[in-house]
Amino acid sequence: MMRALTAFLLTIALTVAALAVAVDEKPLEDPAKEAMARELMKELRCVVCQNQSIEDSNADIARDLRQIVRERIAMGDTPDNVKAYLVDRYGDYVLLEPPLKPTTYFLWGSPFIFLGFVVYMVLRSRKKPVAPAPLSAEEQAELDTILGKREDDA
Repeated sequence: MMRALTAFLLTIALTVAALAVAVDEKPLEDPAKEAMARELMKELRCVVCQNQSIEDSNADIARDLRQIVRERIAMGDTPDNVKAYLVDRYGDYVLLEPPLKPTTYFLWGSPFIFLGFVVYMVLRSRKKPVAPAPLSAEEQAELDTILGKREDDA
């Protein structure tokens, strides 16, 4: 009896907890606006996830950002206005493709710099080694003496 009561209470507690966590994300009534909002959500980064759009993320902040996007689109804002609104609050990081401006030149240029470095290293490694200069007669005699002593020791 006690075991059944415990199982029942545990089931109720888990159900209530699941309902408390579940948040109803209501899509916009106008399909065109919902499509516009979804397209915009693909371009916005979840600020706590690793390079994931807010459309794909399950994080709480992503859910909040999706709600903000829908509210702003429903109010009549354009996608550019919504982006500007979110960039004002979160910075360029909220955009999956940050704009090209002086503060992001290195970000956009670093792949090309890395590629140039790799090409340089590959070309450098392909250089033919320079043959050593031949030994003079004096150096050859000294080498023969040293090698002769080694052979005698062995």
